[in-house]
Amino acid sequence: MTHALRIWLAFALAGASLMAGTPCENLTSLGLPYTTITSSQNIAQGAFTPPSNPDGNVQSDPMLYKDLPAFCRVAATLKPSSDSDIKIEVWLPISNWNGKFEAVGNGGWAGTIPYPALATALAAGYAGTGTDTGHTGNTGDFALGHSEKLIDFGYRSEHEMTVKAKAIIEAFYGNGPRLSYWNGCSTGGRQGIREAQSYPEDFDGIIAGATTWNQMRLHAARIALNLIVNKNPHGIIPPSKYSMIHDAVLKACDARDGVKDGIIENPTKCSFDYAKLACKGVDGADCLTKEQVDSARAMTSPIRDPKTSKLLYDVHLSVGSELGWAGLGGLEPVGEAIGAMKNIVFKDPNWDYRTMNMSTDVDLASKADNGAMYSGDPNLKSFFDRGGKLLMYHGWSDPRVTPRSSFIYYNNVVKAVGKDRAANSIALFMVPGMNHCQGGIGTDTFNKVAVLEQWVEQGKKPTRIVAAHLTDGKVDRTRPLCPFGQVATYKGTGDTNDAMNFSCASAKAQR
Repeated sequence: MTHALRIWLAFALAGASLMAGTPCENLTSLGLPYTTITSSQNIAQGAFTPPSNPDGNVQSDPMLYKDLPAFCRVAATLKPSSDSDIKIEVWLPISNWNGKFEAVGNGGWAGTIPYPALATALAAGYAGTGTDTGHTGNTGDFALGHSEKLIDFGYRSEHEMTVKAKAIIEAFYGNGPRLSYWNGCSTGGRQGIREAQSYPEDFDGIIAGATTWNQMRLHAARIALNLIVNKNPHGIIPPSKYSMIHDAVLKACDARDGVKDGIIENPTKCSFDYAKLACKGVDGADCLTKEQVDSARAMTSPIRDPKTSKLLYDVHLSVGSELGWAGLGGLEPVGEAIGAMKNIVFKDPNWDYRTMNMSTDVDLASKADNGAMYSGDPNLKSFFDRGGKLLMYHGWSDPRVTPRSSFIYYNNVVKAVGKDRAANSIALFMVPGMNHCQGGIGTDTFNKVAVLEQWVEQGKKPTRIVAAHLTDGKVDRTRPLCPFGQVATYKGTGDTNDAMNFSCASAKAQR
């Protein structure tokens, strides 16, 4: 079904009576299938104040919204199933609409509309939309006994939001968007590639960062790893040692790209042995016990069945991520993972993660959601055939969503559709020194939407992206991000903080 036909059917099935160019305040009368538009109001320039989250905290810095242009704010509730309660908002620029549509993704378990990302889309001239994915609160508690809500979270809310938002856009402006983009990271990255897999007509271009495509297996692996590094009191690595470990890794691998700058350009070329840090005698601040060496190795190694050595999860943290080890290697697992196992796998809010059986429960977790959160189908032929572009990115120092997951999926796609078809349809950029979606010492700031626009609208596939690192809001370093398989290499002369003095070269050539 084409995009135009989908919108026409939405109006026809609902008996929509509004004419094109409907004033904002009249959009509440727009009839769409299983949709109630709860409010539609004009917001003056700079007048938007984001609502508080369920915990009472306002989403992000209020200064983000102070210069927003005037827009029509539409709120709606979607009920595609008897147990659905999906909240969406659609923001429509009153003037200077660029004619395009941007849907923004969520993080973690979602549970709130992503206002900061919506504001960014609006400020760039887009008609934008976001959803809470069908529940309130950033935990997995909603899923217990609510299989339809899990489907909403997994993929249905994003698709239904997209279809309804396009219909609202057409009603307001008198015509639908000429181009549609998805922009998300982490959960938002998973949402984006699931859109490409299941609903290839929804978007012309998709930005997918730190993609958690094997979500339930990742949750189980997070707990398994935490149990491994905490199984022996002598193996627990105190956070006070993270910097010492990180400095040793940098000393061994930092300069391989031709410059010593505190960033490991290609962690796959760094085979640091944590045993080099083993204490010669008693435990100390500048060394690791034998058990702590084992824990460090576990943080950066595949997870295996402790009984049979069977590979359970071949996705792990990269060397160089040591400063963020407290997330997965702390005294207890991350709450997101515990919530998944309690509510989806064992359906027991009192389940104790210490009782996890690694030999069986990692496999059990990967099947427990019936595929609702799985987004690993590599066959994107339908999306690519209609000209769709997929721009992926991931920080090499990501301490939460293991960076290997992105290039495993990328390689799977290339294999599934063939190198020729993939050549101008998918691109992956690994970001050295970047943490989860942003942050870290690496050059984590670049205009992803602009890169995708050039690719979709001008046919210019990105072969080099200039990214920046900011300190106190000021750029202090730029560096090229290179397509997967290439690395930024210093030319030998010039300022090492200037991207112009680096070229993208084959990763195989790096020593």
